[in-house]
Amino acid sequence: MEPQTKLKERIFSIELKSKQNLKNITLADNENENVLVEGTLGELVYATFTEGIILTISGTRGMLSVDLAESEIQKPQNQNLIEMNNHE
Repeated sequence: MEPQTKLKERIFSIELKSKQNLKNITLADNENENVLVEGTLGELVYATFTEGIILTISGTRGMLSVDLAESEIQKPQNQNLIEMNNHE
């Protein structure tokens, strides 16, 4: 049985090897405004699930971790149609 995430909210962390890899961060004074963080992880080194509940994407310039169970990943609907057509 796959471990379950404990919270309904998702936790994430971004670790960059240099502040030069951070391209944009937007914070507003108004608490109702969105926050935007953009940067580069570099070339993909690996993407994996740790303990089935943490998606880790590691690049040459940084790492992104998200509290997300492997079972929560869904294929796009058109991907299912392509797979069905390939099996006919």
